[in-house]
Amino acid sequence: MGAESFPGSPAQRLGWTAALAVAFAYVEAAVVAYLRALYYPEGFAFPVKPIDPTHLGIELGREAATIVMLGSVAMLGGRRAAERFGIFAVAFGLWDLFYYVWLKLLLDWPASLTDWDLLFLIPAPWSAPVVAPCAVALLLTLGGALIVLDRGRRFRPGALSWIAALGGTAATLYSFLEQAGAIARGDPPRSYRYGLLAVGLVLYLVAFARAWRPGEDEG
Repeated sequence: MGAESFPGSPAQRLGWTAALAVAFAYVEAAVVAYLRALYYPEGFAFPVKPIDPTHLGIELGREAATIVMLGSVAMLGGRRAAERFGIFAVAFGLWDLFYYVWLKLLLDWPASLTDWDLLFLIPAPWSAPVVAPCAVALLLTLGGALIVLDRGRRFRPGALSWIAALGGTAATLYSFLEQAGAIARGDPPRSYRYGLLAVGLVLYLVAFARAWRPGEDEG
């Protein structure tokens, strides 16, 4: 069976990926709504409150399971490696974006895109204003959608693309993890380095532009 005969058109696979991401974003937001009702009945704010060790273990497991689920969707939804990456990017990006959409509808939070959020806990607390993960998620969604609609045929990253992507990831992750020590100590986060986020986003765009080969279509 060739790549062209893989079940479902690219648009159909993209649609089902989007449906799963949006639905799972609701599940994620519902869990966070319960956690905030338990730990932040007056409303979420930094510094973060100590969490029960049992609840912390469950939360770490939930985060790991989320990544496994998104990866599994990508493996099932694409035949080429590039197409699987595109599906993963769309699933991850829409999941993250709609997580905040659902939180806004459920809790009327965040009040603005500059509100700080606790993003992730593995391997240390990630934190940033909401606009930062949303910017990364939007870029993932758009780039991933292009790859999926093209069936991954023209997305062929070379050495320079990998270097730029790794550089972008390093800059972005550092901007998210810079406050990890302060948060672990129970301190509020300080100012966010938007410059690092900008560098990361630009490097991601460079990586994608270098990887896209518009003249190389297998037909």
